[in-house]
Amino acid sequence: MKNIFKLTYITLLTVFVGLVGCDDTSDTFTVTDNPTAPVLQSLSITDIQLDPVNTTTPAVTLNWQDADYGQQASVVYNIEFANDENFTNPIIASSVTGENAITFSMAELNSAAGNAGLNPFEWANLYARIVSSLGTQNGVPTTSNTISMNVYPYFNYVFSDYYLVGDGTSPGWDNNNNNPALFRDSADENLFTYTGYFSNGMFKVLETKGLWQPQWGTNDGSSIEVNPGGGDDPERFPTAGAANITPGFYTFTINFATKSFSFESFDASGTTSPATLSVQGSSLDSTTSLSALTFDGHIWYASAVRLKPGDLQFATDSGALWGSDTSFSGVATNGGASIPVIVEDDYDIWFNDLTGQYILIPLNL
Repeated sequence: MKNIFKLTYITLLTVFVGLVGCDDTSDTFTVTDNPTAPVLQSLSITDIQLDPVNTTTPAVTLNWQDADYGQQASVVYNIEFANDENFTNPIIASSVTGENAITFSMAELNSAAGNAGLNPFEWANLYARIVSSLGTQNGVPTTSNTISMNVYPYFNYVFSDYYLVGDGTSPGWDNNNNNPALFRDSADENLFTYTGYFSNGMFKVLETKGLWQPQWGTNDGSSIEVNPGGGDDPERFPTAGAANITPGFYTFTINFATKSFSFESFDASGTTSPATLSVQGSSLDSTTSLSALTFDGHIWYASAVRLKPGDLQFATDSGALWGSDTSFSGVATNGGASIPVIVEDDYDIWFNDLTGQYILIPLNL
């Protein structure tokens, strides 16, 4: 025997929201199809310089007038931030239920600003709004007015980095042996590729050099599996349980969002590596030489290079200068822009002369 609670909108849309045991009865809860949106209050102070030292100190408190759905209800409020007033790519920084205020610490607001697309060490507008809804399915959403604050974030490295390990790759089955980095897509932080030589073996992907977990592989030959730590390790790429890779050049692509990967042959016959490769520019005190992997002469690296805010390019022995306009990772071209370096740190630098891909990995951020 049961009570069936029904949520009925004035538009005659009926949603069943709960089943509990007792007598067969029906309770109807009616909300307006045009609820009053929450009203976000203006801030008394709009210039906020975020403190990288006192990160737990409160940075800003947002207050709003409750949304009105015509009945008493448990209302969920999502706090959204964006780097433009149109909220082209909003991020949800937090969510509360039945509350009409929230405080963000220095670290929390800095993280939200970085995720929303604000650059560190630059004053920029950060836009905020409240989106109310009902229930776990976010029913009847309604959006508040928008307010803005002028924020100066400190650096927030939001990316994950990944490395190869395995007897089909340069380091072998050693998790801390100058393991080559995968190259992150500058427009999609979940998409990585690696084009290079693979020998008669197989491989896996690690997130942290020197640690075996998190560890990625495949159990079915088409999707990726992970042991985040404490679980069972997945099988090896590219096809679990199959024969070793036929030695040659391949492009390995892995998407951590879609949990998919591919491993395809690559024709490297038309590419000749430069005799020498170095990095130069205003980010360095002096030109720094890169070394080519003995395993694969198309993959170049330099370890723990101190870079300052500024820019850099890859220079060949023939005088060619390779660069791009995206920081941390991207695809360099001959005669391209100088690569921006936005924060000082020690970096591992990787460059692929087959594809022009580069990645600069900060070691202390």
